[in-house]
Amino acid sequence: MVGNAILPGYTAPKILWLKKREPKNYARLATVLLPHDYLNFWLTGEKVMEYGDASGTVLLEVRTGRWSDAAIGAIDPGLREKLPPLISSDQPAGSLQAATARALGLNSGTLVSAGGGDNMMGAIGTGNTRQGVITASFGTSGTIYACSEKPVIDPQGEIGAFCDSTNRWLPLLCTMNVTVATEMVRHDFGMDVKTFDATVARAKPGADGVLLLPYLEGERTPNVPDGTGVYLGVTPKTFTAPNFARAAMEGVTLGMNYGLRRLAELGVKPKQIRATGGGAKSKVWHQIMADIFNAEVVTLKVSEGAAYGAALQALWCWRLQRGEKVPINDITDEFVQLNRAETTQPNAKSVAVYRELQVLQDELSRSLRKVFTQHRQFVLR
Repeated sequence: MVGNAILPGYTAPKILWLKKREPKNYARLATVLLPHDYLNFWLTGEKVMEYGDASGTVLLEVRTGRWSDAAIGAIDPGLREKLPPLISSDQPAGSLQAATARALGLNSGTLVSAGGGDNMMGAIGTGNTRQGVITASFGTSGTIYACSEKPVIDPQGEIGAFCDSTNRWLPLLCTMNVTVATEMVRHDFGMDVKTFDATVARAKPGADGVLLLPYLEGERTPNVPDGTGVYLGVTPKTFTAPNFARAAMEGVTLGMNYGLRRLAELGVKPKQIRATGGGAKSKVWHQIMADIFNAEVVTLKVSEGAAYGAALQALWCWRLQRGEKVPINDITDEFVQLNRAETTQPNAKSVAVYRELQVLQDELSRSLRKVFTQHRQFVLR
C-alpha cells in the first residue's frame, strides 16, 4: 500500500521503536518532522512536509500522495494528528519569520522553498527531471535513481518507490558500499588518489579473475545485513595491488549494477548515466562505469548535485510565486551543464567481460548468504 518495504532506516519503524522502548518520550511527541522539515519550521514557524521526503517515512501512500491509514494504524491511530500537512514540492514552506530573520541578518518575509531529501535534490541538481536520464551517485554509499511520470512499485521491495521533489516519482536503489571499499584498499596499500587511479589502470578489465563481493558493512540492495567483504580468485599470481585495487572499483560498480538491472526490469531503462559524488572524479572509473552499466556516462560541471538542486528548486518556487508558469525542466536545462569532454562510451569487449563477472558476483552473493549468518553468529558468541 505504501509502495516501499518497511525497512528499519525509515521513519515509521523508528516511531514504533520509540513507542515500544521509550513510552514516556513517545507520550511527549507533538509533531513528526524530518530534519529538513524542522529546519523549515525554525525558518518559518510552519510545520509542513513535501511529498519527496514524506515518501521516505513509509507512512505515505506513494500512488495517491496521502498519509496511509493502515501504516499509521499499525503504530498508533493517534499518530495521524502528529503528522504535518503535506504540500507540493514546488510550493514554499513559508516565509522567514521575524526572529529567525534577525538571527540570520536577512529580511523577514523572504520566501523559503519546500526543500527535500538529498537524493530528491540531487536529481534536480543533475538535471534528472525527465524520463530516460539516470543519476548514479558514487559516495561512501551508492544511489541510482531516475525521474518517472508514474509510480514505479517493486513487488520485491528492492527498489525504493519514492516521490521526487518535482511532483513526480523517483525510483531509487541504494547500496551501502562504494567508496568505502576503494578507500579501504587505497589506504591499506598506502596510495594517494592519483596513484590509486593509476594502479587500477594497470590491471586489465576483470582484474585477472579477482572479484570483490563488497558487503563490507552488510548490504541493503540486495538485502544482506550480515554480509561481509569477500575476495574471490586470490592466488599467488593474482595477489597484486593493481588487481585488488581494480577489483574494489569493479566490485562496487557491479553491486550498483545489480540494482540498475532491477530498475530495467521495472521499465526504467537509461539512455544516459549522470555520475556524481567522489567516485565520479576518477577518469578510470568513468570507463568502468560505462562498461559495467553498458551506457553512456557523463559528469557535470557542478559536482555538488544535492546542494545545487536545492538552489534550483528554490529558484523554481520563487518564479512560480511570481506568476511564471515555468516547468522545472526549463530551469535544469538552463543551469545544469555537462562536462562534454568527460563523456565516456562503453567498450564492447569490456562489456562482455563484465557481463560474465556480474553473473559470478550475483551467484557468489546468493550462495554465501547462509554462510554470512553463520559467521555472524560465530563472531557474536
